[in-house]
Amino acid sequence: MPVLMNKYALTGLLSLASLAPLSAQQDKSVNTEKDQKAKKEAEQWKAIDARETPKWWRDAKFGIFIHWGPYSVPAYSKVYKDKDGASKGTYSEWYWMDLANPKRAAHKEVKAFHNEVYGPLYTYPDFVKEFKCEMFQPDQWAKTFQNSGAKYVVLTAKHHDGYCLWPSKEADRSWGRPWSSTNSGPGRDLVGELTEAVNKTDVKMGLYFSIYEWFNPLYKADPHVFVDKVLVPQFKDIVTKYEPNAIFVDGEWDHPATTWRSAEVLTWLFNESKVKNHVVINDRWGKGDRHKHGGYYTTEYGAGLPNAENAWEENRGMAHSFGYSKAERFEDYNSSEALTYMLIDIVSRGGNFLLDIGPTGDGRIPPLMEERLAEIGNWLEVNGEAIYGTTTHSESCQWTDGKIQELKHGNYRVKYDVNKLLKNPDPGKARKEALFTRKGEALYAICPVFPDDQLVLKNITAKEGAKVTFLGANGDLQWKQDGAHLVITMPKVNPSRMPCNYAYTFKVSAVK
Repeated sequence: MPVLMNKYALTGLLSLASLAPLSAQQDKSVNTEKDQKAKKEAEQWKAIDARETPKWWRDAKFGIFIHWGPYSVPAYSKVYKDKDGASKGTYSEWYWMDLANPKRAAHKEVKAFHNEVYGPLYTYPDFVKEFKCEMFQPDQWAKTFQNSGAKYVVLTAKHHDGYCLWPSKEADRSWGRPWSSTNSGPGRDLVGELTEAVNKTDVKMGLYFSIYEWFNPLYKADPHVFVDKVLVPQFKDIVTKYEPNAIFVDGEWDHPATTWRSAEVLTWLFNESKVKNHVVINDRWGKGDRHKHGGYYTTEYGAGLPNAENAWEENRGMAHSFGYSKAERFEDYNSSEALTYMLIDIVSRGGNFLLDIGPTGDGRIPPLMEERLAEIGNWLEVNGEAIYGTTTHSESCQWTDGKIQELKHGNYRVKYDVNKLLKNPDPGKARKEALFTRKGEALYAICPVFPDDQLVLKNITAKEGAKVTFLGANGDLQWKQDGAHLVITMPKVNPSRMPCNYAYTFKVSAVK
């Protein structure tokens, strides 16, 4: 007996049947659209990655990082000793996250400090009214940077707390409160003032820009809306207003570059912005993209990379933190000698060195940091010829006798004892006796320890008629070719009349 359907069931089946092909067409359309979008993004990245890093940056070698914001008011980070008794520390600019997140390693110490000093009812946004910057003198800062020998500066225009050091309507709107330096805290356009001051010098101005914000209500609700309403317009705004020479983005690790629309904004940057021909970018544009996409590669609190296959930059603070930390003591700071050694070693391997300072909440560069910068500047005043505009030699250095020290490389927090590497090795270990850089035919041999009577440069052949000089001293040095080795007779120099401290540069005007 045939089964009879009522008219409603039959109508429903007919409706489903008629919808099936349409649904398939829609799915196919969506997949095609996704494929086209992915293809377009891949083509954009191909063009971005093929762009040469501007020569000015590769020639600059030395820059200054600046971490400065409301976190500079509490200026506190966890400092401790590791199992070997070595001093370690955390980042003060992560104060808000350390305070709020019990999973953070520094949470207990930061919360205890905060409750004792400010009380549990005092919130991070309350620090904004104390971030007054009343002692900030941009021209004095710019002079300090120029005297340090740095060729570029990178200011944190916005860190992960989302607070903007320039007038940003997107910040104020998305946070639902004044969250920019012109309508809260200092009541000043800090990015604009420093940019104007730095542009009066021969130092180039750059900006750091976080692409995520820990507690932004819009970001927490929907990252895609945040990117559309805050990230993209903010990025274009700060580039258009201040025309930075370098852009250091950070905070990319939550989402892939597709979510951040990185390829799209970089395509705009390199094709439509006023800085398209000379701006430099780093590699932090999406989760897992470091040392893959963008401009120069970055390493942080490490030894950099082994060679110059790609443009790269090591960035670190003078002690354990980028932002100023009152918890750090004198012994936590690297000496001027150690920082100079880092610069020399990094440049010999083809990298740039971005050294950070952390100004105070009232706008001062701490005197110890000023001293470090001044002393590096004194060294560069004599030896800058061997640093700026140089390229790598076939070998980055020459080792003394002994077991060669292995230098670990990585993106983040890699052990790097530059004093043992260049000056005071452990028993039985070799040290870098001379570090090499090149400029055309000229070879520079930078010696952390002044040679006794002779400097023997192994497998170096000088051209006939070449001159050998000691940078900072008058006159030519005597030399001879001994087979494959170049033997330089050391000058007799009164220690009180040495042209510089820390390391000594010998220039061979022409080598084969």
